[in-house]
Amino acid sequence: MPTLTVNGAELYHEVRGDGPPALLIMGATGVGGHFERVADLLADEFTVVIYDRRGNGRSPRPDGWTATSPEEQADDAAALLEALGLSPAAVFGTSSGAVFALCMLVRHPEAVRGAILHDPALFVLFDDPDRARGAVRELVAQGMAAGGPPAALEGFWRFVAGDASWEGLEPGLREQMQASADTYFAVERGRFDAYVPADEILARIAVPVAVMAGETSRPFFGQAAGRLAERLGVEVTRVPGAHAAYLDHAGDLAHAIRPFLREVSGVEA
Repeated sequence: MPTLTVNGAELYHEVRGDGPPALLIMGATGVGGHFERVADLLADEFTVVIYDRRGNGRSPRPDGWTATSPEEQADDAAALLEALGLSPAAVFGTSSGAVFALCMLVRHPEAVRGAILHDPALFVLFDDPDRARGAVRELVAQGMAAGGPPAALEGFWRFVAGDASWEGLEPGLREQMQASADTYFAVERGRFDAYVPADEILARIAVPVAVMAGETSRPFFGQAAGRLAERLGVEVTRVPGAHAAYLDHAGDLAHAIRPFLREVSGVEA
């Protein structure tokens, strides 16, 4: 099983394709297997890296690890690229993965050629962050009472990505998600909610950034995308699908992000 120990964590990763590097960062559940189809589609032009974030999927939970942060997650991603000899890379992040990609832009600019931020889970940019938190909190409490972290994760996923997304998950991927559900609830949940760089920090980002939002995603993701895009001085690109477009609209998503990857990597169309 391909793993590397970086930044104090053992990270399972997969590398496919040939060409300029592109790193795909998952949000909640942290399992890189969500990107299998998108990675396969992009591997004709790019060296695509997917990985299970620390404590998720096939990446074990470090001893004594009880809390995390956007900075730690960004450090992991940058260290993985460095260890693979693939830095700098184009970076795609979705949901809280978009938060980590944004943090990479600020904290590790030398590691990023450009970044795509898809449905960024920047709670402070939602119209009503407390309402969003409350809806998730209620579903999680119901799931915990019914079946512990695995059931709570199912309720969470159905809320953010839709019933069809949960029911359409490949069984092995669903099993990996539920097996490490406690990482999300005990270590990650709530740790990224307050993150958003100040405008003067965003203004110092020197590489291209694209902001994308799913056409049928929950409205609060579009709200965050719009406010972040305005601060970055870019337009929001609407892409087919909902929050888990990398699963149910993989072809559309790969098509949408390919031109940006080409642009920042110097690949001719």
